[in-house]
Amino acid sequence: MTTSPVGRHGIRVVALGYVAVLLLVPIGVVLHRTFEPGVGAVWASVTTPAAVSAFWLTIEIAAVAVPLNTIFGIVAALALVRSRVRGKRLLEALIDLPFAISPVVIGLALFLLYGRQGWLGPMLTDAGIRIIFSVPGMVLATIFVCLPFVVREVAPVLREIGDEQEQAASTLGASRWQTFRRITLPAVRWGVAYGVVLSVARAIGEFGAVSVVSGRISGETITLPLLVENRFSNFDLAGAYAASALMAVIALVVLLAMTLLQRKGDAR
Repeated sequence: MTTSPVGRHGIRVVALGYVAVLLLVPIGVVLHRTFEPGVGAVWASVTTPAAVSAFWLTIEIAAVAVPLNTIFGIVAALALVRSRVRGKRLLEALIDLPFAISPVVIGLALFLLYGRQGWLGPMLTDAGIRIIFSVPGMVLATIFVCLPFVVREVAPVLREIGDEQEQAASTLGASRWQTFRRITLPAVRWGVAYGVVLSVARAIGEFGAVSVVSGRISGETITLPLLVENRFSNFDLAGAYAASALMAVIALVVLLAMTLLQRKGDAR
């Protein structure tokens, strides 16, 4: 079925209008409110000790969670596509679990497991290990919510490229590690990169699960999303808008990286 030029333009207008209402207009309002007091006020707001601490803590959590999820994602994708072991459907269901469960429920589950009164809490407390209301608990929450992205980007690429080259390498005497390093990994690198970018965006913007396990200790367990919520709750609207604008800038950088990676992947 063919669509007339008027129909195609109408669909584009509707799609762009929908995106503008849901995305561009809110971001524009945030940016307008952010810079309304002046650039100096915005700079002063994002360079306070609380804002600097929240920024670096957010980067630190992403820097730990994303590489771990990347390694797991590649291994899980290989297990789903290349192996013939039982339990693939169960593994797929577990990987997709963060998509189906609210992040708040994830945080609550971690609290019930690692909290002082949780299943493992007393044992961890006796060993001097603190998970909940500290950075390790926030990292665990972030890892869980970012779990599916690398897997779901790498697995389709593995299915598309097939395993003929890997079998040929094995026939010529290459070890599994050599085959993975020289054939499999280069073939899926754009899928890995795309999954990493999505994981970074999710890790930086995570609020629900991190909010439950953080304890919101000022200067210690406050990330950028929590800082925005705290400032807004304390009627510091200018500070909340400034922190939101900082997150928007980070999101735009991630989006730009994702677009460039997608173009390079399509070109190849």
